[in-house]
Amino acid sequence: MRILISGLHGFTGHYVKSALEKVGHDVVGLSSNITDYNALSSEVAQVKPEAVIHLAAVAFVGHGTANAFYEVNLIGTRNLLEALAINAPNVQSVLLASSANVYGNRSEGALSECATPYPANDYAVSKLAMENMAQLWMEKLPVFIVRPFNYTGIGQDIEFLIPKIVSHFLEKKPLIELGNLDVWREFNDVRFVAESYQQLLELNPRREIINICTGKTHSLREVIGLCQDITGHNIEISVNPDFVRANEVRVLKGDNTKLKSLVGDIPTFSLEKTLRWMLECESA
Repeated sequence: MRILISGLHGFTGHYVKSALEKVGHDVVGLSSNITDYNALSSEVAQVKPEAVIHLAAVAFVGHGTANAFYEVNLIGTRNLLEALAINAPNVQSVLLASSANVYGNRSEGALSECATPYPANDYAVSKLAMENMAQLWMEKLPVFIVRPFNYTGIGQDIEFLIPKIVSHFLEKKPLIELGNLDVWREFNDVRFVAESYQQLLELNPRREIINICTGKTHSLREVIGLCQDITGHNIEISVNPDFVRANEVRVLKGDNTKLKSLVGDIPTFSLEKTLRWMLECESA
């Protein structure tokens, strides 16, 4: 298939492109800004994609401008869907990347797609609004939505937690400031996410919302301990009260029952393998 990817040059896009090309698909990166409808529409008409993976987004929760979340994540996505409905008559599958952030911090334990969303920041609100808006296009387009839980890998910006920790070890810094060390979260591998997207795009589970997760959690203490074991570098941890959230959920993970029912067992990576990949390849 000829597959159009928005956000191809972002962190996730590189890995998704590799996963798609590995099984023979033709991948084209969207060059237009999704907030510019006219340019976007013209490009879609020229490419005439047979499938789409929409990754382009303002993704960092701490992004300084709240309006950007809505302009890109909501309005930009609507622009893309309208452009596809008008200019891509042969499109067979459209994957929209949302986020497990829509679940918020109010629910404990394994979250299924049926859990009530409680978005706790503008990024999460913009993603949930995008999901709701996309429902308006599901009669016209073969759309489905994915909600990835935390994932990481080489190339992720150091504004994110795991790359921040990895960079401190690579630079052999003596001290790192973190928040609550005793919360447990998923820290999945971007290569697992990319393969999940590839298989789901081919399957096209139209109208579905699907968690991209493993259900495996780790504490920040465990992350630090693994990094110390891999590098041999010990680091002092300072808990910064500004990084500690009030009433933070202790254990938060996804229920991957639906994902497994659709695509079976996709190879996963242990946290140690992911960290070793990041620490050893980036230092090579």
